Amino acid sequence: MAGFPEPEVGLVISYSYLWKEEEERGQVEGRKDRPCAIVLAIDHPDAEADGHKQVAVVPITHSPPHDPNVAVEIPPRVKEHLGLDAERSWVILDEVNVFTWPGFDLRPIKRGETRVDYGLLPPRFFDQLIAKFTELRAHGNVAAASRDELAPASPGNPQGGPTSRT
Repeated sequence: MAGFPEPEVGLVISYSYLWKEEEERGQVEGRKDRPCAIVLAIDHPDAEADGHKQVAVVPITHSPPHDPNVAVEIPPRVKEHLGLDAERSWVILDEVNVFTWPGFDLRPIKRGETRVDYGLLPPRFFDQLIAKFTELRAHGNVAAASRDELAPASPGNPQGGPTSRT
């Protein structure tokens, strides 16, 4: 995985995020590359993953959330720290994309560069995000879209195997 940072919680990456509503319409690729924050990075449960990590990312958007209870606005100082623009932005916490690192959908943060990360969220802000994310997840209010070629067994795919990306 030369050239890619180690995936760790709090790392903000450039990623082609697939919104849950896009997935439900049958899309298999995100329409826009956007900053996303890693909220989970674990050893992959599949023995064939050869030491790779499985990560879950939440999207960062300029669009105000449909429900303010599922998002956290990013303070201007945090945006500046990450090198993001000055427009208001929110981290949306009621959906995630899950994939095996580094996956197919990491993108350079700028044209002509190879770097895919903006840096780490400050610990205090990340703690605020993860507390809200954990609360939503505990109540079953987080939707997940698998972005891997092969998906593990799930209620919508009880046998596991190929997803709509194949």
